[in-house]
Amino acid sequence: MDHTIDDIPADALAFNPHVAALPPYNAGMNIAVARSISGRADIARLASNENPDGCSPAVLAALSSPALEPWRYADPACTALRAALGRKLDVAPDTIVVGNGSEEMIAAVSRAMLVPGSRVATVVPSFGLHEIEPLAQGAEVVKVPMTADLAFDLDALERSIAAGPRIVFLSSPWNPVGPALDRSSLERLIAAVRPGTLFVLDEAYFEFADATCPDGLKILRESGVAFVVLRTFSKAYGLAGLRVGYAVCCNAELARVITAAKTPFNVNAAAQAAAIAALGDEAWMLASVERLRGERQRVAITLQGLGFTVAPSQTNFLFFDCGGDSASLAAVLLRQGIIVKAWREKGYERYLRVTIGTAAENDHFMSALGQVTRR
Repeated sequence: MDHTIDDIPADALAFNPHVAALPPYNAGMNIAVARSISGRADIARLASNENPDGCSPAVLAALSSPALEPWRYADPACTALRAALGRKLDVAPDTIVVGNGSEEMIAAVSRAMLVPGSRVATVVPSFGLHEIEPLAQGAEVVKVPMTADLAFDLDALERSIAAGPRIVFLSSPWNPVGPALDRSSLERLIAAVRPGTLFVLDEAYFEFADATCPDGLKILRESGVAFVVLRTFSKAYGLAGLRVGYAVCCNAELARVITAAKTPFNVNAAAQAAAIAALGDEAWMLASVERLRGERQRVAITLQGLGFTVAPSQTNFLFFDCGGDSASLAAVLLRQGIIVKAWREKGYERYLRVTIGTAAENDHFMSALGQVTRR
């Protein structure tokens, strides 16, 4: 009798229990699925915090250059890209680790630092992988909730950090909520770090922040604590589809261990070339960021006018209390051809995150939301 793979009993395989129990990552909806559900071709993709302006023309030129040889293995050390980042950030290239998005760096940091039973501190709502990757290593994750006014709970965070977790994962500007720590608040939290704790500051949205948001890398370099600063090319630089992120470490030895915790050849040749080209055209990125900041303010004012409570944002998205189940509202908007992200963490099911898109996409979103609120 022939057997199929479905005949294998579930208990015949011994899964890693830490991985088998992981919560799913809340990714944005695929555009083909959105078109199928909505019956519309014109989809506003406002769920994944991508740059609607695309990327610099210099990136497209680099990707079409005959110097790019897809049949060759990429440089596993990302030597040229790390050198370019070192010049830009004024850090030694051997303290930089480049990854397949900053998500891979979160996984590598967790793998490098954690063992079963380790404790990790972070915030909630959180970027999902700040919880998922530590859990995959068998760590305990302690989450500090945001305050009622949609801000960091500095008192609770300070206590959680001072308790001596193995890693602190903290994003500023904060995904998914939006605010950023000011200098005094960041310095207060850094001062709570004890020996044996690695302070990981996720600055994926750093380029979107205004002058009130400090450069966390500069502050941490002067702090004397063990740190990693995470940044990415996915957001402001518009390279989400190519997956390039990086970790700046407090010293070369930490960078070496994190490098050992990732796979070789993890960043492909096209991604490396694109990131170098993007760094060479900062003017394009800055112009895009300035436009998106203006659109962010316009959308926030409209949401507040419709009666929604909106978190202050230093990012390219807005997080707001929609007054009911956010999944229901997201489903209504999807039928109008608009993809947004309903937040599903326990206790925050009333919140919805919307990416700032083009002016036309934002108008579409605001018009559809206005129609819903008038019903």
